[in-house]
Amino acid sequence: MATVSVIIPAYNEQQNIPQTIAAIPTERLRASGYDVEILVVDNASTDGTGEVAREHGARVLVQPVRGYGNAYRAGFANCVGDVIATGDADLTYPFEILPEAVHRLETERLDFLTTDRLARLDPQSMTRSHIWGNHALSLITRWLFSVPFRDSQSGMWIFRRHLLDRMRLRSGGMAFSQELKVEAYRSGFRCAEIPIAYYPRGGETKNRTVVDGIGNLSQLIAARMRNGRAPRPVVRPRPPVLTASVPAVDSTVHADRHARD
Repeated sequence: MATVSVIIPAYNEQQNIPQTIAAIPTERLRASGYDVEILVVDNASTDGTGEVAREHGARVLVQPVRGYGNAYRAGFANCVGDVIATGDADLTYPFEILPEAVHRLETERLDFLTTDRLARLDPQSMTRSHIWGNHALSLITRWLFSVPFRDSQSGMWIFRRHLLDRMRLRSGGMAFSQELKVEAYRSGFRCAEIPIAYYPRGGETKNRTVVDGIGNLSQLIAARMRNGRAPRPVVRPRPPVLTASVPAVDSTVHADRHARD
């Protein structure tokens, strides 16, 4: 039986982590034929996040070197799943869609499935500066690398673990999200993007709009200088928002590549 590893980076999310874990549809995934691993990467929390996550049934890995990318790279290296699914610990991502998303990955023979928060975003879910910054970084990412993704900063991905063997992931910070998407596309994997709901954050935000934005932009420029630009893809019509009640059978934006530049 294949295993889905749900990896959740967490830094001082003691209040949110119980609801985050409870939102993962473990029984529905098992009913679909998958074992489930819930792996919380405690990124040097000081509020007991790891202990609370363990009490609620998660496997906990401590990554003492802080950073979004550092947490994910530790999780990727230590998970057991054939399929990896991700999301933040702040109640913003719709983990309830995972059975449908994994089904789409399998039935459409995809390698990498990412999500778009921006298509139908509730303005209450992000500050105006974050909305602007996400759109700007996504536009720059598309322009620099000719990737088809509308939301380069989304933190929910579902993909096959073997992809990691062919991707060169360097970022230890927030730029990891855009780097992962660019690498998946440029490595020739079959990719798609689906719109999702995005919820208001639980608790106080930890995002640093200006600092993280500058860091992400710097990573994009450095990657462009290293790797050059990929050929422009053909973009197909986008599907409706994927929810737990909607079967994952609609068409989507595919970036089907067969050769690495």
